[in-house]
Amino acid sequence: MKLKSLPDDFRVEEVTGVRPSRGPFALYRLNKRGIGTPEAVSAILQDWNLPRRALSYGGLKDRHAVTTQYLTIHNGPNKSHEDRSYRLEYLGQCPHEYHAQDIQANRFEICLRNLLQEEHAAIQQRCELIKQQGIVNYFDDQRFGSLGYSGELIAVPWCLGNYERALFLAMAEENPHDRGREKEQKQLMREHWGDWLLLKERLDRSHRRSVVTFLVDHPTNFKRAVALIRQDMRSIYLAAFQSWVWNRWLSALIDDALPAEYRATIESKCGPLTVPSGALVSQSNANDRPSDSTLSALAKLRSLKSRDLMLPSARQHEWDEATLPPLDAILQSIGMERREMRLKFPRDTFFSKGMRATWLVPKQLEYSWETDELHNRRLALRLSFELPKGCYATMVVRAISSDAADPHSSSEEDSSDEEDRQHD
Repeated sequence: MKLKSLPDDFRVEEVTGVRPSRGPFALYRLNKRGIGTPEAVSAILQDWNLPRRALSYGGLKDRHAVTTQYLTIHNGPNKSHEDRSYRLEYLGQCPHEYHAQDIQANRFEICLRNLLQEEHAAIQQRCELIKQQGIVNYFDDQRFGSLGYSGELIAVPWCLGNYERALFLAMAEENPHDRGREKEQKQLMREHWGDWLLLKERLDRSHRRSVVTFLVDHPTNFKRAVALIRQDMRSIYLAAFQSWVWNRWLSALIDDALPAEYRATIESKCGPLTVPSGALVSQSNANDRPSDSTLSALAKLRSLKSRDLMLPSARQHEWDEATLPPLDAILQSIGMERREMRLKFPRDTFFSKGMRATWLVPKQLEYSWETDELHNRRLALRLSFELPKGCYATMVVRAISSDAADPHSSSEEDSSDEEDRQHD
């Protein structure tokens, strides 16, 4: 199975209720191809000579796709703009900035290629099962694009007050997604860490060099240097850590709830994550009466599917006590306690507070088969569906492919509605 052989094989469009009316914020529709949201935003700011704070958007969209999203610019031009990789369409004015809470859902159109004829029946069955029963609502790997080769989450030393380590991970650690000049600049940082004057002279003009310039005059003030990292990137680091803990926590709860014979695992940047086995999920539709052990497992599965799980942080107070032992064990494994899952500095960055559904049923899931014009004697599967914001289309693709298959093998990045990457 291959995902995103062509940019048109992965389309995503934001669904929002925001409509033009009146106000100081110009509302735009951003259509882009082959470029990530941060790069498109940087290009818009440069083309129109705007300050970063003037522009606001709701979600990060994949660079390896055709995407549509919305943004606002305070006192922005009432005109459209087009570049090689994106088109910005002026829609009118609105009274407030466009933020993540303005996104109602994301609509996807995906083409999976290079499928064997003999896979047809099994994939068709899985599509029907997902349509009826849904999947575990894990954060998928693109949420963890800031995770470098060490596997160390940037927010962990940051929460624990080790600001130098957090800064090093954010600005110098090699990342699997580094390419070209970015890779060279990080290597320079690693080789000369602490020699801030040399780095200032040799680094390209960038956000990274701006932080180094501060360290030339304040060589050990890593606390303040971390605060100089772009706020949107700091938020991504926190989101990655919180999502990592949430994934591990939900996986542990599924482990505790289901006997081994009713569990399967999927690989992820969080490590192996537990999912109910396909055999157990399919029993929900079985005509024959299941065994007592299966009935018990199905009851526990239904309980899991109806649960919302807190986004963990020290800001939370109304915990479900029964779920806390595995959460505390996960945090202890990285040298933390729940009360330490917070930031003392800076004040403009903090963990999200809220709930996330443990189970996801795609809306309006439709699929059709066709001949794959890119691969001889192979099939292509076209999918369309809608997901709530913050949910991952690639998790649907994983479930369709099979427990063992890896749909991420065909491209370097398979985002759904969030592309969590580090940019200068």
